[in-house]
Amino acid sequence: MQEAIYLRFFVAENRRHHGRLAYEWLLDEARRLGIRGGSAFRAIAGYGRHGVLHEARFIELQGDLPVKLEFVVSAAEADALLASLAEQRLDLFYVRFVVGTGVSGTADGQA
Repeated sequence: MQEAIYLRFFVAENRRHHGRLAYEWLLDEARRLGIRGGSAFRAIAGYGRHGVLHEARFIELQGDLPVKLEFVVSAAEADALLASLAEQRLDLFYVRFVVGTGVSGTADGQA
């Protein structure tokens, strides 16, 4: 097993950065920085720091739900991505913690 950093970001689905959806921009920025993978997941309900509950019940609320972005990276990659967000002045809530990683089906758990 190897040690890595797990980064999770939360962003409103319809939030934009430089004219693009913020979650799309963040995925592209991570790829530009050489991060090997990332995923975005749309919530069915949620609320954030402003306390407003958003649910996937009505068509008119489409686009207003939370999106969770996840990356498993090295400490240097995590620092680079967070530095890029700071440079861009893109303020996103995130969670960062140390995790163990491996690949199933291999003798030593590594790729």
